[in-house]
Amino acid sequence: SKEYSMNKVKYAQPGIITGALASNPAKVLRNTYLLLSMTLLFSAVTASVAMALGLPRGGALLLTLVSFGLLFWVRRTEDSSMGIVAVFAFTGCMGAALGPMLSFYLAMQQGPTIVMQALGGTALVFLTLSGYAMASRKDFSFLGGFLMTGMVVVLVGALANIFLQIPVLSLAIPAAIVMLMSGLILFDTSRIVLGGETNYIRATVSLYLNIYNLFTALLQLLGVFGNDD
Repeated sequence: SKEYSMNKVKYAQPGIITGALASNPAKVLRNTYLLLSMTLLFSAVTASVAMALGLPRGGALLLTLVSFGLLFWVRRTEDSSMGIVAVFAFTGCMGAALGPMLSFYLAMQQGPTIVMQALGGTALVFLTLSGYAMASRKDFSFLGGFLMTGMVVVLVGALANIFLQIPVLSLAIPAAIVMLMSGLILFDTSRIVLGGETNYIRATVSLYLNIYNLFTALLQLLGVFGNDD
C-alpha cells in the first residue's frame, strides 16, 4: 500500500533518532572509523589534560569506574543521537584515566621512546589486522568462543596475581591481552564488513576498547623490557 511504502522509505533513511542504524555495511564501516578517529583524538586530549593536572592514581581508578557507568549509558542510547554524546563522555573518561599511567612511563629513563613504540605498535597492529579483515572479507566469527574463554582466563589470572605477585605471570598477562585484542580486532571488523554489526556507535565502542587495551598491554610489555632496573 501507499502508506506501507512511505513508512519503508522513512525507516530506510537514518535520521536523528535512528542515526546509529544502517543496513549498508560500507556506511556502517565508514561511520565507525570516522567516530573512532574522533574519540581516539578526544581521548588523547583528555589524557594530556589529566597529565598536566597531575591526576593521581586514585583519580584514575575513580574515572575508570565512572567509565563503566557511562558504558551503560552508551548501550541505552546507542540507537539515538544522544549516543554520540555518551560515546564522547565514555572515551573522554577512559582517556583521562590513562593520565597517571602515561606519566609513570614517561618518567622512566626511556619513557618517551616506550610510549611512542607502544603507540606505533598499536597503530600498526590495528591497521594491519583491520585492513586484512576488510580486504579478505573472511568470517572470523569462529574466534568468538576462544576469545571469550581467553578473556575469562586472563581476568582470573590478573586477579590471582594481585595476591601472588608472580613476575612471569605479570609478563604473561599483558602478552595474552595483546593476542586477545588482536583477535577481537579481526572479529569485530569482520562483523562490520559482513553486516553482522549494524550499529556504528556499538561498533566504535568495541574497536575503541580493543585499541585501548592493546595500547596499555603493549605499554606494560615495553615498560618491562625497557626498564633498566
